[in-house]
Amino acid sequence: MSIVEFKNVVKSYGKLTVVPNMNLKIPSGSFTVLVGPSGCCKSTLLRMIAGLETVTSGQITIGGDDVTHKEPAERGIAMVFQSYALYPHMTVEENIGFGMTLKKTPKAEKKKVVLEAAKILELDQLLDRRPKDLSGGQRQRVAIGRAIVRDPKVFLFDEPLSNLDALLRGQMRVEIAELHKKIGATMVYVTHDQVEAMTMADQIVVLRAGMIEQVGTPMDLYNTPTSPFVAGFIGSPKMNLVEGDFAKQNDCDVFGIRPEHVDLDETKGSWQGIMRYSENLGSDTISYVDVENMGTLTVRSEGSVIVASGQTVYLTPREQFIHKFRDDKRID
Repeated sequence: MSIVEFKNVVKSYGKLTVVPNMNLKIPSGSFTVLVGPSGCCKSTLLRMIAGLETVTSGQITIGGDDVTHKEPAERGIAMVFQSYALYPHMTVEENIGFGMTLKKTPKAEKKKVVLEAAKILELDQLLDRRPKDLSGGQRQRVAIGRAIVRDPKVFLFDEPLSNLDALLRGQMRVEIAELHKKIGATMVYVTHDQVEAMTMADQIVVLRAGMIEQVGTPMDLYNTPTSPFVAGFIGSPKMNLVEGDFAKQNDCDVFGIRPEHVDLDETKGSWQGIMRYSENLGSDTISYVDVENMGTLTVRSEGSVIVASGQTVYLTPREQFIHKFRDDKRID
């Protein structure tokens, strides 16, 4: 069992405390994504699991073992970084097996393990190539292969797709998710991209200023965000959050409705507004509508819905999908 657990973990830099008191359990075999804006300490948490950052106080356990003060090599983890960090003069096979070379693993055993990892990652036809002859996605797979051959208890990913273009990011999301299903290891993945979190995770941890805002499945966070922060962070385009007099009229501090849960009509509806701008994406149209007392609302419609800027339109929220918050908490 490879449960990762933070128990009252505090991280400080001198007098500055960036993680005030972290309690978190990452289930064995889960794909857990740590997500949040820049500065929320998601990478700091990952680096504390790896042993690359010291813990000021508290305890971190992996598989029940206290690893708080153990060296990175003693923790049974493998880490994949933002940069591929491949050796340019080595082949794919040599890069994947480099850690085993350092351990002086017998050549036959090393070759067998490297080939197994290469097959999982569909790199077995590229073993003789060097990094300069590979695409960005292939290089990242080599870096993942280097982690696989270590047979770790826990895989740690620190924004591994951020250097790839949009198409490759989409492909690699699928490949990493499929890899998790194949090997069943505990994976902890850091990203600021909520799309990666929603599509890859079975558990998402939303962080804000070193503290947990909410933990749950992707659909838990999408359907029942516990705070306006989570509501606005999860979902693309983000949820419409309205404060002020309109929210007070609805007996809340913040009134929320997702763009896909607002119906747009040119003749009738609950709220009247002026079309500010619309983006036709083919399958969808994203509209920005100025509504008095509410501000600019985002609406997601079918791609066939196209309305000219400056035109009067009407919006109707789907009542069952309205979210209300008071004192930064969800009203059930």
